[in-house]
Amino acid sequence: MLSPSPQDNDFPWWLVALAGLAAFALWRVLTEDIYLQVLSTLRRGVWVTVMVTLVGFAMASAAGLGLALMSLTRSLVLRQIARFYIEVVRGVPIIVLLLYVAFVFAPAFVGGYNWVAENVGFSEIRTRDFPLLWRAVIALAVGYSAFIAEVFRAGLQSVDPGQIEAANALGLNRWNRFRHIVFPQAIRTILPPLGNDFVAMVKDSSLVSVLGVMDVTQLGKVTAASNFRYFETYNVVAMIYLTITVTLSLLLRRLERRMRQGDRR
Repeated sequence: MLSPSPQDNDFPWWLVALAGLAAFALWRVLTEDIYLQVLSTLRRGVWVTVMVTLVGFAMASAAGLGLALMSLTRSLVLRQIARFYIEVVRGVPIIVLLLYVAFVFAPAFVGGYNWVAENVGFSEIRTRDFPLLWRAVIALAVGYSAFIAEVFRAGLQSVDPGQIEAANALGLNRWNRFRHIVFPQAIRTILPPLGNDFVAMVKDSSLVSVLGVMDVTQLGKVTAASNFRYFETYNVVAMIYLTITVTLSLLLRRLERRMRQGDRR
């Protein structure tokens, strides 16, 4: 039985302070026209931020799981390919990946597609037909897939080998072993760091503004440049990101606490 952590009984004074700041910010927004105007403008960017984060994280999680399985396979070639990808991508800043995917990979992909299309009779496409929004989503997915792969790998390796041996003794094939034995136990280890990566991607989604994608950050820059009210505009931008990330962090903390309580039982 696990003993309760001392932090479990801490009163969340930080949350009280944050709630006070949020109440003050909400009061300013509701009582000053400039804040209402900025919030009305930035509201459109919230959906872009949410879409970029959700789609990018789903793609990164799928790719990360595949890379983790490759890194744990018996094939030396697959293990080395996965390790090469993970080490290279983890060593490149996200903003560089964004620029690389947008202005190097996308034109190369279009050129390769047009070469194939010319030979098989398909219609060609132009680089401008590859939207910057999707270039940004792909770049975030590529960048985070390497980190998520390590999360999945560590979680899968944390499963007691005796469990796998017992599954083998029962005659379960590799897929059924993974689905019924390995993954349900590994997910308890995987979920907390995976949730942290999701919160991090919410913040890093602001980097898509360098490509001109109209997310919260880009709309904030455009709004501030037009009304010259930088203080009010970036206050609202910060408030939007804080609302999203703190809410997600609280939900993740609640999930972790429930998982710990389940382990004690």
